[in-house]
Amino acid sequence: MRPAFLQAIPIIGQGDIVKSSAVLLCSAAAAFAAIAAFAPHTIAQRDPGMLDPAEAQAQLERATRQGRLAEARAQRLSREAEAAGEAAEKTAREAAAIAAKIQQAEAEIAVTKARYSLARSDRAAIASRLAERQEPLVRLTGALQTTARRPLALSALQPGSLKDLVYVRAVLDSTIPQIRERTSALRGELQEVRRLEEAASAALAALRENETVLQSRRQELTSLETRQRLASRNARSTAGREAERSLALAEEARDLNGLMGRIDRAASLRRELAALPGPVLRPADFSESAQPAPAPVPAASPTAAAAPPRDFQLPVQGRTIAGFGEERESGLRSSGLTLAPERGAQIVAPASGRIAFAGPYRGYGRIVIIEHAGGWTSLVTGMERITVAVGDSVIGGSPMGAAGAGDAPVTLELRRDGDPVNPLQFLG
Repeated sequence: MRPAFLQAIPIIGQGDIVKSSAVLLCSAAAAFAAIAAFAPHTIAQRDPGMLDPAEAQAQLERATRQGRLAEARAQRLSREAEAAGEAAEKTAREAAAIAAKIQQAEAEIAVTKARYSLARSDRAAIASRLAERQEPLVRLTGALQTTARRPLALSALQPGSLKDLVYVRAVLDSTIPQIRERTSALRGELQEVRRLEEAASAALAALRENETVLQSRRQELTSLETRQRLASRNARSTAGREAERSLALAEEARDLNGLMGRIDRAASLRRELAALPGPVLRPADFSESAQPAPAPVPAASPTAAAAPPRDFQLPVQGRTIAGFGEERESGLRSSGLTLAPERGAQIVAPASGRIAFAGPYRGYGRIVIIEHAGGWTSLVTGMERITVAVGDSVIGGSPMGAAGAGDAPVTLELRRDGDPVNPLQFLG
């Protein structure tokens, strides 16, 4: 005959508490082991740099849009190059198509960096939540291990232990479902972490591939530009004189606005001279000279109804850090757009025209001024490298150089008859 207190144990299930404790211990231990396995670690590859989540999302959307536009431009310019009859035009459009492909690759790199940053930010947020849950699981695991190692009969011999056993059984019955639910949620988050890790690794692999493509396209453009310079060397008889005149204008100008004004006036003078009628031929019969010559038809002003440059585009890809009309630190209003491109980003001509100035200018780095038809002029400042010269004819998208390193901004200004105009209203 067993004692009464031992006979009472089967009523509540002598092995149920140990079994329940073991189940609870296994669930908690599994969750704890998963968290421990998720100790923060770095991907065994180079880190391209982290962005703020909001900034990364904005860069993802902006670069995706810019990449699509660059791809469309590259396809259009490639078709135009194939259809071009003259060798010079064909080469110019081929160079513009390669420059568009370079900008497409730059946009894809920006997209990849943004996706990498978003994946790493989400992973860090989950890691923070798991770290908060780790400490309670550690305490629970320790308590359950102590309970599981304690013999049931020894617990039953203690005063009031039967009441405690009934209480523990009730607690375990209500706790096990909650623990299972929580550990299931933890497993879901850990699966999300593994997915984010795979996404980050894939982003880094895509980044290396895009950088290789970018380097290849830059080499292709460099080779084409070298062929262009060799082919046009004999056609630059007046380029030296035009460059000297542009440098003289730069020396006489007191600031950038003054330089733009002088170039606008020079361009206006050239248009007026080009509009003058040619010489009057000597009549074969002098009697015809007695007849009054017909009154000349007044020509319309060349800029009266001039449309803006066709296919106007931004010269470089990057986020806008100052818009048209915004107040600058100097207190003056911005007369253009200021962009923050990536290091060494490709800079192209915003529209077709003629290079009126190309070179360094005090306080603005290297700048390029382009004269467009109809009295329009565009200005690009902050360039690190220039690949065009004064007198060159360019089409929209023609490569002009590259951006600098670091946070050097690139500014675009568009003017009509010398007056600044907001470039954004002409972007497609």
